Order: sequence, then structure tokens, then C-alpha cells
Amino acid sequence: MEPELALPGEGNPLGRQLALVSVRERGVGPEQLRLIATEPEVFEAFYREHVEAIQGFVARRVGDRDRAADLTAEIFLAAIGAAPRYRPGRGAPRAWLYGIARTVVAGEYRRAGRERAREERLRGSALLEDDDAARIEARIEAAAGMRRLYEAMDRLTSSERVVLELVAIDELSLTEAAAAAGVRPVTARVRLHRARRKLRAELEESPAEPTANKGE
Repeated sequence: MEPELALPGEGNPLGRQLALVSVRERGVGPEQLRLIATEPEVFEAFYREHVEAIQGFVARRVGDRDRAADLTAEIFLAAIGAAPRYRPGRGAPRAWLYGIARTVVAGEYRRAGRERAREERLRGSALLEDDDAARIEARIEAAAGMRRLYEAMDRLTSSERVVLELVAIDELSLTEAAAAAGVRPVTARVRLHRARRKLRAELEESPAEPTANKGE
């Protein structure tokens, strides 16, 4: 069991001041991260350091701007709540925060999925009545390439897709992605290799959707 570590600022005014100086000069490192729960200045530095990356992480997964902003705030609130339990040996602050972001966004997926199911039962075919055929066709054609990619990604296992997205989309290192996904680096490497191989094979076997003949 990992031993409890005393923070520089806990019960020690001088240590607290030294911790704040370190945060101002070098950012929030593993030794200061737990202070985001009690020191506003440390949390502000932590927030400024990571907010753009977390906004991007959420925006790539949630299409609604207002909901994405709400989820970003929820992630940092969850980080404040989880900070007292953070241990430096369990991953760098960035990877730890991405792990929290994954949990919050997964909860949003479940909530949004339930809402969509209810809406679809109520609306039926009303969507087609709200748009004309030409606009629908244009949207389908424009999204064809991206849709093929996401359809291929849907055939990956959830564990493979998580590592692939963290590395290829969110630009985490393999070590950071492993920490965010809660697995060992060697496991993350195997999953990433497997995901890329499957994705490549899927895209090669599935030809691009043909466009309509001009003479038709």
C-alpha cells in the first residue's frame, strides 16, 4: 500500500509559501497537486495550465458548446474533490486530469444516450420533415469520410478505442494515455498497436462511398 505523503503546505506556513513559490515558477507538479483542493492560487495555476487541453478533449466528444463548457467546469470541480486522494506515484497531473475527464464525459454519454432514445421514440420520422432532401444529401456527402472513420472506430473494443483516442486525438504520450486509462504502459502499447492495425484493415476493406453519377 502506498504510504501517505505530507504536502509541503500542510501544517507548515513556511512550507506552504515555498510550495506557492514553486507553483508560480514551475507550475503545479505532482508534489503540489493536492493543494488545488485548499489553495485557490494553486488551483488557478492548475486551471490555467490545463483548461485549453481539457476544453479540446470535451469539444471533440460533445457537440453542444454550452454543454461542453458545463462539462469542462464539472471536470475541474471533480478534480478538486479528488485531489486529496491523489498520489504522485499514480501518474503525472496531466494524465490524472485526463482520467477524470474520461469519467465525466462517459457519464455525459450515458445521459445523452438516454435522452436521445426518448426523443427518437417521440419524434419518429419528424426529422425528415424538418429538412429537405437536397440538404440532407449534401450533409451525408460532406460527412462520408469522417463517418467511415468513426464507423471503423466503432468496431474497436472500448479499451482499444480509449487508448487510440487519447494518443491520436488528444495527443497524450503513451505513458500519459496509460495513466489516464488506468492501465500499464505496456498494455496501452499493445492496445494502441492492435487498434491501429484493425482500423487500417477496416478502412482498406471498406471502399469510399460512391458519389452519384452526374448523368443521373
